[in-house]
Amino acid sequence: MLKTRFGLVTMGVVFLIIMSACSTTQKTTHSPRTAIEQLLHSEAISRSLNRQTQRDLPMPYGAKVTLSTAGLSADNPFIGEVVGGWLGNQGFLIDSPENAQYRIHIVVNALGTEFDETFFGIPPVSGSLVPISIPELAFYKAQNQVGYSNFYLNIFEHPSGRLVHTSPPYMAETFYNDYTVLLMFKFNRTDLRHPPKSRSLSRLVE
Repeated sequence: MLKTRFGLVTMGVVFLIIMSACSTTQKTTHSPRTAIEQLLHSEAISRSLNRQTQRDLPMPYGAKVTLSTAGLSADNPFIGEVVGGWLGNQGFLIDSPENAQYRIHIVVNALGTEFDETFFGIPPVSGSLVPISIPELAFYKAQNQVGYSNFYLNIFEHPSGRLVHTSPPYMAETFYNDYTVLLMFKFNRTDLRHPPKSRSLSRLVE
């Protein structure tokens, strides 16, 4: 009976060692924002603008405009640059406040990412009595990120400051989902145009 228990314990330890040797571990970068998060933000902004046209704005074609931004996000200047480029493609001219006919104030309601995770497996374990650490063993793991952009435009006549138009919200979402199955098989699903490829088994065998 004692030999049977000892054999089961030994088999369990060997199994965990083998599984830990086969598992893969991926850590996020230490940069303030990963490349995927940046793409989730920027493409959400671009998609919200692509649904609009010059006809939605009550300004004559070729009008000179100046831009300002406000919101809780630290990325307000970036949104201003993207909107400025879109306005240029629509036929408006970006000019200094002294020469502009209109001032477009971009109010950012939200710009960011949401994250959720589904995990089925064995979480990482650090031994207290025995100095053996077991990495995360994921039989199934899904990490889902959603990028969200929501802003609107207040258009003022310049230099009088009269409000002539408030646009409806410009909203769009993007997503990047990363999956791990049976410890080492990794793949992802996304609507980003050119996402970076993470280190996975598929890249190791290329």
